Amino acid sequence: MKSSKIFILALGVLLAGPLRAQTTNPQDSTGLPGDNFSLSGALEMFKNANSLEDFEKAINTQNNGVNNLDLNGDGDIDYIRVIDTKDNDTHAVILQAAVSETESQDVAVIEIDKNSNDNAELQIVGDEDIYGEPVIIEPTPEQNQLQAPANNSGSSVAVNVWAWPSVRYVYSPSYTVWVSPWGWRTHPAWWHPWRPVRWHAFYPYRAPYYNRYVVVRRPRIIHAHRIYAPVRTTSVIVRTRHQPVITTYRTTRNVTPHHHSNNSNRVRTRTTTVHEHSGNGRGRETHTRTTRTRTSRGR
Repeated sequence: MKSSKIFILALGVLLAGPLRAQTTNPQDSTGLPGDNFSLSGALEMFKNANSLEDFEKAINTQNNGVNNLDLNGDGDIDYIRVIDTKDNDTHAVILQAAVSETESQDVAVIEIDKNSNDNAELQIVGDEDIYGEPVIIEPTPEQNQLQAPANNSGSSVAVNVWAWPSVRYVYSPSYTVWVSPWGWRTHPAWWHPWRPVRWHAFYPYRAPYYNRYVVVRRPRIIHAHRIYAPVRTTSVIVRTRHQPVITTYRTTRNVTPHHHSNNSNRVRTRTTTVHEHSGNGRGRETHTRTTRTRTSRGR
């Protein structure tokens, strides 16, 4: 009897080992920079945040396991700033990394639309220069979260996110559009960069977020995409550094890069907001400068 119990226990250990390995095995690693930023984790932080400032802090907190990006290869984690763009009841909340004194790169955008007084929908879209192609993720109904497979791809039911504190915050009458005051070499006092870790070490941190969100094929928040496209910001530094792996991914996946304009030459609008603290230390003045540059359609 005793030997039988030992055998059953040993069998259980053997079976449990592969099961644990499956939860941390990096089988969805693409080798792209997007492997190091959890879109699902970002939505989870957004869901629980009370403001966009809280959200920015959450995605940049090491223990939350959302951000492991080092886009410019300087050996330090990139600080992700949050910039909101809105048009009436539609928001495009941009997640962006400053990679040099003159260049920034969008990582993702959370697109939100309010359909009625108590109904709103959202998706997060990973930037194609980070994920190889636009990756769209949205919440799953709570009753499906235990059954939803990790990184499930396909259509899903629209989830009303009006109860999320962050959503109510951006639609509150007193809301002022949030533009992060931080940039290259300027960070909040509480934040200090850390060294990025390898994929197999980062994966267990982001894995718990997977079943709460689903990858979908089609954009749902169309107007948000339209107001975001003209202000999308990309970096030559990032594109050059990651071009080989991006090209390989697109070739093997047969992905055509998404173009934001049908014109052979397109105009890109970039808005730079500078915050300056006033002399009395109680407020800051905001100056916005918009530049328009014409670039070729090729990427």
